[in-house]
Amino acid sequence: MGKTMKLGLILTIALCIVSTFALAANNSYHGYSVVRVHVKNIVQRSQLSILGSDSNYDFLSQPRIGAVDIILKPTQISHFEKIMSSYDIEYKYKTKDLGRIIQEEDKVNAKRAAVMDWTSYHRIETIHQFLDDVAAEHPNLAEIISIGNSTENRDLKLIKIGNSKNETKLAIWIDGGIHAREWITPAVTTWIINQLLNNSAQYADLLNAFDFYIIPSTNPDGYEYSHETTRLWRKTRSLTTNKDCLGVDPNRNYIHGWSGPGSSDDPCSEIFRGYAPFSEPETRAMKDFIGKSVNVNWQLYLTIHSYSQVILSPWGYKYELPDDYKDLMVLAYAAAEAIKKVHGTEYEVGAVTEIFEPGSGGSDDWAKASGFKYSYTYELRDTGEHGFELPSDQIIPTSEETWAGIQAMAKVLLKVTNHKVQNNYASSLFASTTLVIATTIIKYMY
Repeated sequence: MGKTMKLGLILTIALCIVSTFALAANNSYHGYSVVRVHVKNIVQRSQLSILGSDSNYDFLSQPRIGAVDIILKPTQISHFEKIMSSYDIEYKYKTKDLGRIIQEEDKVNAKRAAVMDWTSYHRIETIHQFLDDVAAEHPNLAEIISIGNSTENRDLKLIKIGNSKNETKLAIWIDGGIHAREWITPAVTTWIINQLLNNSAQYADLLNAFDFYIIPSTNPDGYEYSHETTRLWRKTRSLTTNKDCLGVDPNRNYIHGWSGPGSSDDPCSEIFRGYAPFSEPETRAMKDFIGKSVNVNWQLYLTIHSYSQVILSPWGYKYELPDDYKDLMVLAYAAAEAIKKVHGTEYEVGAVTEIFEPGSGGSDDWAKASGFKYSYTYELRDTGEHGFELPSDQIIPTSEETWAGIQAMAKVLLKVTNHKVQNNYASSLFASTTLVIATTIIKYMY
């Protein structure tokens, strides 16, 4: 056997071994169930929220009136069924072997390309390489910025996109991957980056009007861990006082409303808030970068999550609404309308606590309190049919509709701020956005 053939055989065997370990790593969910709870009223929603604060239960979707998905370990089933019976809450099992679903997902991902595409879910190294490459290809439009490092010393890599770098324009922040298991969010944010740069002529007006600051993965340690070991890992990977329970929920670690309802002081809880606001290097890096940015006209904050198909505005830490809630709804409804036009996907719109139970310490509340006039959480596809294991063939359609929603927000933002931009872009958009604004205001008021 020749040296080349031997080398090829060795590489093939090595790849098979790696693939086998990758598949075995996520077999820990065999025998786990996913149950869908049907919440009929506010009382039941509050009862379910109490259960959600229990560190033993992992809620895949937040407590709300309607459908809520929960993971059950085999040892939890009897206890869970008794609680649901005492609350008179209806439920139905979606699967009694979550591990089988995850293993099938692993088989698909094992076939992914070595370079960035949007037909599969990629690892953080591929995502970061894509950012470097696409920025290098478009030096007049893009700039890579490292805003810090994660607990495990991974780069927190951001890309700034826009024309006329020396001019202060309206600034839009977009982040993905705060929760590790929400794989669709780094995929969507990288797709948007690719659109803006590799189809820049199509978006020249947007690039003249705005600077986009996009970070596809704000929790790279958790994201990698969800690929390597525990598929539905949510938190960071920092140490806690319990050696068996690592990580903090980064979306409970921001200072505005920190330690309030919908968060936990239990390190084993999926909504563990940490021992202090900004205890995590990931959340602290974002706070420092945004807070210390000089001559940046921050206007629109978008944090991309999954799943539920909702667009949420503050507040999440309390039931009161912001004073400018109606202003926030104008952009939100414009986005929902634009999203529906692409593939017919329907999004619900409202403040966090109009739809869900409170969740304190979220990045959207912090952004709103820190000076962003407009702050939103996008919860992407779907409504629970696949949940976090959204098939990779839905990456592109999800990206297309999400980008349509963001563009709609940007266009309305230009209208309501009456901002003057290059090439008289604002005036060219007024005609197309006035109808949308009027329609959304009427829908909200009546």
